[in-house]
Amino acid sequence: MNFFTYIFLFSLFAGIFVQWFLVQKHISCVRSNRNNVPEAFNDKISLEAHQKAADYTEAKVKTGLFELIIGSTLLLLWTLAGGLQFLDNWLRTFGMSEILTGTALILSVFAIMAILELPLSLFKIFKIEQSFGFNKMTPKIFFVDLLKNTIVGFLIGAPLLLFVLWIMENSGTYWWVYVWFTWLTFSLLMMWVYPAFIAPIFNKFRTLENDELKTRIENLLARNGFKSNGIFVMDGSTRSTHGNAYFTGLGANKRIVFFDTLINELSFDEIEAVLAHELGHFKCNHIRKRILLLATIFFIGLVVLGWLINQAWFYNGLGIDQMSTYIALLLFVMISPAFTFFMQPLFSFISRQHEFEADDFAAGQAQTENLITALVNLYRENANTLTPDPLYSAFHDSHPPAPIRIAHLKNKFS
Repeated sequence: MNFFTYIFLFSLFAGIFVQWFLVQKHISCVRSNRNNVPEAFNDKISLEAHQKAADYTEAKVKTGLFELIIGSTLLLLWTLAGGLQFLDNWLRTFGMSEILTGTALILSVFAIMAILELPLSLFKIFKIEQSFGFNKMTPKIFFVDLLKNTIVGFLIGAPLLLFVLWIMENSGTYWWVYVWFTWLTFSLLMMWVYPAFIAPIFNKFRTLENDELKTRIENLLARNGFKSNGIFVMDGSTRSTHGNAYFTGLGANKRIVFFDTLINELSFDEIEAVLAHELGHFKCNHIRKRILLLATIFFIGLVVLGWLINQAWFYNGLGIDQMSTYIALLLFVMISPAFTFFMQPLFSFISRQHEFEADDFAAGQAQTENLITALVNLYRENANTLTPDPLYSAFHDSHPPAPIRIAHLKNKFS
């Protein structure tokens, strides 16, 4: 161990402690308000639905905390306990090149992690989601999805990883510039490819059949000069009762997607309001801003990695004896969450501001009351708590809490 070991351990356990503290505050806040529906929602959400949301929230955050502890334990086993070093030494006995050895190591680590996390994934779906009436997935669908994810992930990820490691080995001191450009190009390509070629592997999509709703949506898009490659309904009900809607794709390959559950839950006025909100993200350039933010963060991360890759203390401090480009990359990816956790409130704040802006846009396109009733219905149907702890929400919530979001719309457009 060296000084960096202590920095790593401090960051890891500080993050665990803060998250434990936040979860306890969140649970306490939700429990203390469990028997009282907030006044603004008295006539819209029943006490039974409010209590269901409280219990569902508590079950999820407790599981999330357990998941954090398990993940942190595995991280320590991989690093300081020598797991990565052992696996690297074993793979080197096969006499492969550095690039192939690195690819095999990284893929093996991700595969082992996925296997170890499988019981928790099953618990979340078939225990928590099932007990609250949300799960519609069968074990067969779960494992077929898992197989598809594995195959698609390998077919896409393995060549990309090989190429990135080749760049790192053969591009000199400024390899990170070429890796950054590769990542950015790949990300934009996937945004274009995903809706038409990858998403249909996992879900069934059909064109929206209701002529009245389709006409209303097309009119909304036309008013805002938005061109899409189609309006689709996804079979979300085969896996969950949760409802959602989203835009996906890039350029001429953009699509509008509704979960079939949302179509069944909301009125046409409310669906139009929800779509106007999603359209607001595009009109306010949120997608472009998020891409730029991620590109900047990734660029800074690669600059840091470009420095760490030549520092022996970085490897030794994390339980690695033999320096290599692929080990540096893997270590950096694995430990980064421990060092970036305290930046999370900033990202959550930016995301919530985007949601407010999209709500404001939607309220200008559809009646504010329709957006409010749509949001309330979605909060109720998805069992989102109306009484989150403010500090927990500041760290974790990408969307504003329901009372703040509804009050914002009422105050601004009343």
